Amino acid sequence: MGADTVRHCPALFLTAPASHQGKTTLTAGLARYHRDQGRTVRVFKTGPDFLDPYILERASGHPVYSLDLWMTGEEDCRRRLYDAAGDADLILIEGSMGLFDGTPSSADLAATFGVPVLPVIDTTGMAQTFAAVAHGLASFRPGLPFYGVLANRVASARHAEMLLQALPPSLRCLGTVMRDEAMTLPERHLGLVQAQEIADLEHRLQQAAAQIAATELTALPPPVAFRPTLAEALPQLLSGVRIAVARDKAFSFIYPANLELLAELGAELAFFSPLADEPPPPADAIYLPGGYPELHLATLSANLKAATGLREHVAAGKPLYAECGGMLYLLDTLTDKAGRSGSMLGLLPGHATLGRRLAGLGLQSVTLGGQTLRGHTFHYTSTVTPLAPLTHAQRASGSGTGEALYRHGSIVASYLHAYFPSNPVAAAALFKP
Repeated sequence: MGADTVRHCPALFLTAPASHQGKTTLTAGLARYHRDQGRTVRVFKTGPDFLDPYILERASGHPVYSLDLWMTGEEDCRRRLYDAAGDADLILIEGSMGLFDGTPSSADLAATFGVPVLPVIDTTGMAQTFAAVAHGLASFRPGLPFYGVLANRVASARHAEMLLQALPPSLRCLGTVMRDEAMTLPERHLGLVQAQEIADLEHRLQQAAAQIAATELTALPPPVAFRPTLAEALPQLLSGVRIAVARDKAFSFIYPANLELLAELGAELAFFSPLADEPPPPADAIYLPGGYPELHLATLSANLKAATGLREHVAAGKPLYAECGGMLYLLDTLTDKAGRSGSMLGLLPGHATLGRRLAGLGLQSVTLGGQTLRGHTFHYTSTVTPLAPLTHAQRASGSGTGEALYRHGSIVASYLHAYFPSNPVAAAALFKP
């Protein structure tokens, strides 16, 4: 491989010691600041996530793809970073959880591609211990590229002074970001509120960008070398196949890479909104992704045109693939955490109830027809059904059975959110008439 094939682009990996430190807000603020300077900013999100990427997309103006050494694979990560480096002035990667959490971790991803890390540390209730946390993150894994730290949710100028008192000269603090509710992103049970539901999101992004403007992050980080990978031509396994995809506030958990892969396999995609009572357009197959049907029980229960169209599609024996929230919509009933129930489509026997604790979380894979798809699960509902599972997913790490996958007539449904590029042949089989 010649040196002329390498692309260099400034890049930074924003991470933290734990979740809820403000990573997404400050990554979005950093993206928006540099975008406002006229730069092309490409942002990626570590691990499986549907909510943060839409915020980051609004901030940067570009689609946000997932990077995960297990779920998407190293070659997929390498190709997406290399492609981004072709036109970006800055690449940002937002980590997941804490820097060293998970297998693989954010640290593993940063080390694999040589992207310097910048931990965001929530300094609420903290003073000189900030230096100890920063020192621990910087020294825990020798050789990890380290750019410095960023103090978040700082109470005052005096608080900022105390935070920096014990910081060793070898550790750079790139800025102290003041506590500011005007830029804080609202949350609910699955994480951040969806971007399209935050009426003042633009104002929040500009507030975060203004905070970044007062830090050393106004300067671009050093360039990172991104190397190419060979991409195999995809077979046109879905040539001539029209897939109707549900997409609205109730069904929005879709990896951009999934839709792109279906199109690259030859499929024609058409979109519809069950929430707006739109029946699916004429199609050979239907994709019902995850989302928040539990927040729209009354509307979905009353929307007869959408329900009739979906029932007619299944009655005709055409494929319907449903993930998580999409599967809940297929059930007889769905109950929210306040105890309110709504009638769903009645295409899968059973009911589900939204709980107050996580019922499923983690990376998993499922094998169908000898082909394995990788993905993840993350849900608060529990489902009771008389159906026997066709198979169960396997956990990427740890013991215990993974999510059940059901086949009922032409329906394939599971809590598992599949990442289609992990196996294009397996993805195509879900929609092939």
